[in-house]
Amino acid sequence: MFSRLSVNRLQRLAQQFPAVLILGARQVGKTTLARQTFPGFGYQDLEDPGTYGLFAEDPRFQLDARSGHDGLILDEAQRLPVLFDALRGAIDADRARMGRFVILGSAQPTLVRQVAESLAGRVGILELAPLTVQESSTGDTPVTDYQHIWLAGGFPDALGSARRGGHFRDWWEAYLRTYVERDLPVMGVDANPIMMRKLLTMLAHAQGGMANHSQLAAALGLSQPTVTRYINILEHSFLLRRLPPYFRNMGKRLVKAPKLYLRDTGLLHHLLNIDSLEVLETHPIRGASWETFVMEDLLRREAEAYPYSVPHYWRTAGGAEVDLLLERRGGLHAVEIKTSRASSPYLARSLRAIMADTQAVSATIIDQGQGSEPLAPGVYRRGFGEASTWLPDVIL
Repeated sequence: MFSRLSVNRLQRLAQQFPAVLILGARQVGKTTLARQTFPGFGYQDLEDPGTYGLFAEDPRFQLDARSGHDGLILDEAQRLPVLFDALRGAIDADRARMGRFVILGSAQPTLVRQVAESLAGRVGILELAPLTVQESSTGDTPVTDYQHIWLAGGFPDALGSARRGGHFRDWWEAYLRTYVERDLPVMGVDANPIMMRKLLTMLAHAQGGMANHSQLAAALGLSQPTVTRYINILEHSFLLRRLPPYFRNMGKRLVKAPKLYLRDTGLLHHLLNIDSLEVLETHPIRGASWETFVMEDLLRREAEAYPYSVPHYWRTAGGAEVDLLLERRGGLHAVEIKTSRASSPYLARSLRAIMADTQAVSATIIDQGQGSEPLAPGVYRRGFGEASTWLPDVIL
C-alpha cells in the first residue's frame, strides 16, 4: 500500500463533520485509503448483492445495527439512493458524533446531488486523485522512476501491472471496457460505447487543446448538445479536466475558452497506442503529455495543501501564455512546463511580462533538467526531480 497525502485532510474532515464523502474515479484507491485511515471502522460494499439487498430493504435499521463499530465505511453508495435519507436520520439522531460515516463513490452527478439534497451541512467532501510521484515512492513496493509513472499513469493497479507480469495497457483496456459498458449505464447515461471511445481518442489527439464542442460534434456525427453532455460525463467521472482561463478587465484580448486534458497520462498513452518510453520519446503528443503529467502531479499535491486553490491557464490573442496559474489566498503563481531544460533569457523575459500583466507573485519553469536556478527577479527554474515535492509558496 502507498502512503497517501490525503490521509491528514481526511482525518481533519472526520473531526469536523458527522460524515465524510470520498469522491474519485474507480480504482483510484478510495477503499484502501478509507480502511487504512479508519482501521476500526466496519465496512459494507453496496456492490455486493447480499449487502445491497439488506440495505435496500431497511437502510436505517442496517445503519443503526452497525453503530457499535467505531464508524462505518459505505462503499459504492451511489448504487442505493434511499441510503442518503437514512443517513440523514442516523446522523441527526446523534449529531454531536463526528466522523461516524465514511461514504465512497465514483463521482457521479446523481451521487453529488443526493449528498447535496440529503446531507447538506453534515458531510465533508474529499476528492481522491491518482498517485503522485511523491506517493508512488512510498509503501511496500515503491516506484521511484518518475518516467515510468509518466508512462503508466497514477492509478495504483496500472502502475503496478509490470510488477505482476502484465502491462499497463492491458489494465487500461479492461478499465475502459468496464467504464463504457457498465459504469455509464449505471449512471443512467445513454451513451454509445463505440462513440464514447471515439470521443476519448479524439480528445487524446487534441490533448491540452481549446474546447471546441462543435468541431468534435461534426467529426463524430453527433449534435453539439450530445458531445457537451459526454464531455460533462467524463469530467464528472474524473477522467477529464476542463482548465478554465484566467482573465480580468485589462487592456489585452484574452483567450476565454477552457482547455481540455485527459487527467491521467496512462489513459492518454493507451488511447494513442503508446506502450513504451521509446515510443513516447518520438511521439508528437510528447510535449502535451509531459505538460499533463507535471500539471496533474502538482495539482494533486496543491489540492491537499491548499484545498481552495483554483487552477487556470492564461493566454492572450497575441500568443503570450503560461500553462498554469494557481490562484491561492489572493495571489497568483505562474507555472510554465517544458520537456527539456529551459533557461533562456527570452523565456525569463516573457514570464516577467506575464507576471506584470497578471500581477502574479512568482513564476516557475518546471522541466526535465537537473537542479534549480534563479533566472530573473521572481522567475525560477526547477527540474521535475526536485519539483515533485515542491509547491509555490512565497515570492521568489
